Amino acid sequence: MFMLKSLFGRIWSDEHNVELVQLTGGALYLVRRDSVQGMRECIYPDARATIRRTETPRHYQLVVAPVQPRGEVEESAELETSEEHAFLIDEALQFHTSMCGDAPSFTWIDPSDSLDAHYEFVVDAKRVNSVTRSVFEVTYLQCAWERKTGRSHEEASDEDLESVRYQAASNAEASSAGQKSSANTEVEAPRAAAGATSTSAATPASAAAAAPAAAAAPTPTDTLKSITGTDEPRIVLTAKADLYLYDQASGLFMRQDQGVEARIAEAGRFLYWMVIQRNDTPWVSQGIDSKMNMNFSHENMSAVWNYYDERGVFSWLLRFGDAKQYRDFQEGFSHLIWETLNEESWAKAAANDRQYLEQAYEQDVAMTTEDGDASARALLSPRHTSALSEDDETDNEAFLDPMDEDEDEQDSEDEAAAQLTEPRSDALADGGREVNSQLAVGYKFDRAFVVRGDKIGVFRHTDDNGLEFSTAINNVSTPQGNALVPSKIMLHDQDSTMVLMDPANKHSLYRMDLEYGKVVDEWRVHDDVPVTNIVPTSKYAQMTAEKTLVGTSRNGIFRIDPRLSGTKLVDSQFKLYTSKNDFSAAATDERGRLAVASNKGDLRLFDQIGKNAKTAIPAIGDPIVGVDVSADGRWIVATCRTYLLLIDTLIPEGRYAGQLGFDRSFPAQAKPLPRRLQLRPHHVAYMDSEVNFTPAHFNVGTDQETSIVTSTGNYVVSWSFEAVKKGNPHAYVLKRFDGVVVRDEHTYGSDQSIVVAFENDVQLAQRAQLKKPTRASLAPGGVSGAGAGSAGTGGSGGSSSSASRVRTVRRATHV
Repeated sequence: MFMLKSLFGRIWSDEHNVELVQLTGGALYLVRRDSVQGMRECIYPDARATIRRTETPRHYQLVVAPVQPRGEVEESAELETSEEHAFLIDEALQFHTSMCGDAPSFTWIDPSDSLDAHYEFVVDAKRVNSVTRSVFEVTYLQCAWERKTGRSHEEASDEDLESVRYQAASNAEASSAGQKSSANTEVEAPRAAAGATSTSAATPASAAAAAPAAAAAPTPTDTLKSITGTDEPRIVLTAKADLYLYDQASGLFMRQDQGVEARIAEAGRFLYWMVIQRNDTPWVSQGIDSKMNMNFSHENMSAVWNYYDERGVFSWLLRFGDAKQYRDFQEGFSHLIWETLNEESWAKAAANDRQYLEQAYEQDVAMTTEDGDASARALLSPRHTSALSEDDETDNEAFLDPMDEDEDEQDSEDEAAAQLTEPRSDALADGGREVNSQLAVGYKFDRAFVVRGDKIGVFRHTDDNGLEFSTAINNVSTPQGNALVPSKIMLHDQDSTMVLMDPANKHSLYRMDLEYGKVVDEWRVHDDVPVTNIVPTSKYAQMTAEKTLVGTSRNGIFRIDPRLSGTKLVDSQFKLYTSKNDFSAAATDERGRLAVASNKGDLRLFDQIGKNAKTAIPAIGDPIVGVDVSADGRWIVATCRTYLLLIDTLIPEGRYAGQLGFDRSFPAQAKPLPRRLQLRPHHVAYMDSEVNFTPAHFNVGTDQETSIVTSTGNYVVSWSFEAVKKGNPHAYVLKRFDGVVVRDEHTYGSDQSIVVAFENDVQLAQRAQLKKPTRASLAPGGVSGAGAGSAGTGGSGGSSSSASRVRTVRRATHV
């Protein structure tokens, strides 16, 4: 958390500001060890905790007060003060972080109370994010140090602050909380954070993550030794650069250090670990993984990525001094991430594939304006300017993130047009045992179908751009009467029937007659070939009376014809691969040409079922979880966990120039280079959660595709297809909703209406409702209180000068 000290200068800068920082949501408990009244008493079920100045210099209070209910905000200040619980901040409080079940909390005692009890403030994590909690804890330590020493907190080193931290090692529960708190404060200490990467969690470095805060920070060599388990770790990549951290309060990348060294060491078989340090003092370390959301920019000679831990998500930036340093790191990193994802040596990759993959990893997306204009300075703090020219006094406003331009003030007409319906029905309620899992949107009729366990909810589109619950199909079962919980649904035969896949019987498909709301047929596909996925014969086949469909298994592609007697697999249109391709997703265009993706990350393009692929696009390495094809077959969007791949199938040169990769093979030297669509790492930091995209889709039924829609967590995200084709990979808008998005698709014939299925709700969103990323549209929560509020006013930090900002942030280099 100490790397967040760039916020603290703003918190302390106004001496007239009484409240330094505040936790706006939580509950206060009194916990007694031995009492006939009960172990745990809730004092305030809805409260706020504040660190407040007193009239005595160097004396501060921890104050907990109930949150005033709506309609009572005009109550007198005297009444509110009488309900406060105030504690003088001192070491005697034994203040420390803890956990109450899965909820974070702060615990302390009242030294003036003889009862064997302590207070616990359980934080509402939905209202107070991890960064705010970290800021609150460090501010408390600064106040405690000032009272103890009578000196300004600006004179305190990190060791000084640690000296006033309560060490609760004598109590097992408190010890666990103390270790969690220590892990929070050791930003520069190496660790395998729970949210960092899946591969890193399995490495020996996880032991180093639990090192107590009081211990001396290990050197990078010690870190790499613990990771690799060898006395001489094998360093596979090194680079010199300046290190920046994105500061949410100012909307800038703030320089933390100059001339740091990024070192990547081998931590196991195709496992790599990166440590960034200067003068043997590590800043950050993490395992190499696609969850890093690494973005490279050749124009800005920079690399930007995300770091995840229990406190939230952070966005780091390395800016290289020259093109050679940047190129060496970019190429080296692309080799290592490819090896990590594919578990294969880079040297074994085909020569043509190596060149293709190196180009695929570089995207000019690190620092561009919202409109796609390159801007090397747009997100950099004035400290970057001082690194170029010590005499540059450029005004801070020139370096503001465009995200500072909140778009909350929209025309009332736009807001009215963007209203959502809330068609959740009690007919689908089941006491919380099941959640929505699948979505199918009708093409021929305005209906949407949502799967919830063994129920299917039917929703009707209304004339005022809304959704209305129509009916529920309950107790879905096979013709034999066995319960059926569909793992996939597909509308078929002019939207009159629905094809269901049963995870308990992968050799059969089931046909539901939607008029009767009942499964009427079982189609046995093949006794030896399991069906893992189904897609329409062509993109708009569900609008016609077409009976056949396309199926895939892990290693096979085949046509299914329900009209056949016996098993329904068409033998003449069945291609079985001897290698383990692990097919994961498929899609067809308007002519029935087929794109098939795999969990290995490769993509195959077919002009006909049952023949060899015309084009094979190499795997970057991440599994592809979804794929869609434009109606004309020109464009493919493939969905990976943290990014989308947009692929142009038009052959640009050679004998078959002008034709598509579905019909002819690309020249070996001219394979289609995918355009990687990612969320900006500093936007992800605001979102405070890992990126996990749902399958992306083009809009359907219009003359031309104009948008791509997907979702991650609580956010629906839509890219402007036209802007992306023109070279702007950041042309996306988004909106945060209250629930976790399960699936989303455009309605037929519209690029504006999007059906959004949440775990417990279904809504119809308008694309006009999605906005460019701003603090309001991204952040689940923020730093509260007057002190923190001043930190969020923009780039200048109130009346502070550029020089004072530099000094404030530079303190982080000593942590």
